[in-house]
Amino acid sequence: MKRSETDYIGQRQVPANALYGIHSLRAMENFPVFLPFHIEWYRALGMVKHACYLSVSKMYATLLKEGLMHRIENPIAPSKLNALIEASKEVWQGEHFENFIVPAIQGGAGTSINMNINEIITNVALSKLKLPLGSYSEIEPIETANVYQSTNDVVPTSLKVAAMQMLNQLETEINSLRSNVEMLEKAHRGHVRLAYTQMQAAVPSTWGQLFSTYSDMLARDWWRVSKCFERIKVVNIGGGAIGTGLGTPRFFIMDVVGQLQQISGFPITRSENLNDATANLDTLVEVHATIKSLAVNIEKLSSDLRLLGSDLAGNHIKLPAKQVGSSIMPGKINPVICEYAITVAHKVYSNDMLVSNLCGQGCLDLNAYLPTIGHALLESIKLLVGVCQTLGANLLDGLQVNIESAERNVYQNPAITTALLPEIGFNKCTEMANLMRSNGCDVFEANKVLKMLSSNRIKLILTAENLIRLGFSFK
Repeated sequence: MKRSETDYIGQRQVPANALYGIHSLRAMENFPVFLPFHIEWYRALGMVKHACYLSVSKMYATLLKEGLMHRIENPIAPSKLNALIEASKEVWQGEHFENFIVPAIQGGAGTSINMNINEIITNVALSKLKLPLGSYSEIEPIETANVYQSTNDVVPTSLKVAAMQMLNQLETEINSLRSNVEMLEKAHRGHVRLAYTQMQAAVPSTWGQLFSTYSDMLARDWWRVSKCFERIKVVNIGGGAIGTGLGTPRFFIMDVVGQLQQISGFPITRSENLNDATANLDTLVEVHATIKSLAVNIEKLSSDLRLLGSDLAGNHIKLPAKQVGSSIMPGKINPVICEYAITVAHKVYSNDMLVSNLCGQGCLDLNAYLPTIGHALLESIKLLVGVCQTLGANLLDGLQVNIESAERNVYQNPAITTALLPEIGFNKCTEMANLMRSNGCDVFEANKVLKMLSSNRIKLILTAENLIRLGFSFK
């Protein structure tokens, strides 16, 4: 069964029970590769529409009280406005998402996104009033569902709402991941390891110190992400097509942000320059650059642990076994969580390039590439939320340090002699290092041969506590 719908291009047949309409259908045909739209953005669109309808309802009540309702041309009947309010709330809650058929990658600055939402809300509202779907003479997707709105203020505002919600979750996951790292730091504070620079043995350190570097970098990531809210809380809803508010009641412009702030729980504010907020998307570039920093740190952590857990590095740590590693090599376990995390990081890097390039393609009063920019931003946040979760649950929780082999490696490597420099000097340390290298003995055995320090003195110097002490004291 089909129903007929018309726009100013022509007429099309739409499935009779579909909540979407002709505008969505044309977009689906014009942008044929279906990359799914983020449901978080879909829900945020419902929230923004809900705030708009509440503002219209409040404005009508005020005008009615002041005897000015006659100034409104074709006001929306209370029953229809209530139906729109209820329908938008259902979209906000994630219902009817299967009727959102517009692909994530598209042209048109988001008009297709806005119209698909308008058609869904319109047809849900019609069904609530027991009217046939597509009865646009009663409730119309543009004149009614889009009342006092524009694609150019609804779509970017909803993107920022969705991003704030997802960044909130990302903050939580970063802190959770940091807790996992801190547990390892605490557990291995006194366990020695050999540090490496440029893939070569350097100086003695501890596992606690290594894990502390990951903890502090994640602390910076949490702080940076928390500051993103300041960058994107400023919205342009009410600005209309380019930010001038042309054709929009001043009451609506002044009220709608307050409605959105109240129902979202976020400190959303209206831009002091709505034209700027409509034309320029540099704040999205800044936010994505911030989360790219997290991706960089996740790659560093994952690459380090993959290396330390490898056969090449002597398996100083044991990564949790999560998957069978081969269809042909028996017993093989691969570092799949590390590999996944590194892949995610590089996807975020590529998204960062896309966001930067397309934000730079903004032209005069609008950026036509907001849909793809928004998709890339939300995709990156979502990927980082997931990778933080899996790193904590499937890599750090269950990671084991091979304490004994790591300690042997420290004392058998000639690099340990660096710790003796203040006591015996560079030349004698070099002599000891050469003996260790030629005889394959540890530092204590080499000292017995060379008799450079007493047995008690060298043991005291090379305790974990002294090896990690910041500098040395002449006392």
